[in-house]
Amino acid sequence: MPDDDAHGPELSDRDRAVLAVERRSWSGPGAKERAVREQLGISPTRYYQLLNALLDDPRALAHDPVTVNRLRRVREARRERR
Repeated sequence: MPDDDAHGPELSDRDRAVLAVERRSWSGPGAKERAVREQLGISPTRYYQLLNALLDDPRALAHDPVTVNRLRRVREARRERR
């Protein structure tokens, strides 16, 4: 049973969809943002807020360790450059 609660037993459908968008490669500028609006029905800003929270969620790591670990490395590199 999908659960939108951040403390529930599994990722929500939306959370899994956010990770699926992030797994894809994007051809040009704006393609990902268009897909976020069209497929998820949320703004790119909200998408990145959700994605950032997912990177700290152990359920997201269990669901898609390759994507989550890659994005954690990118986030950490950005923090180190600041």
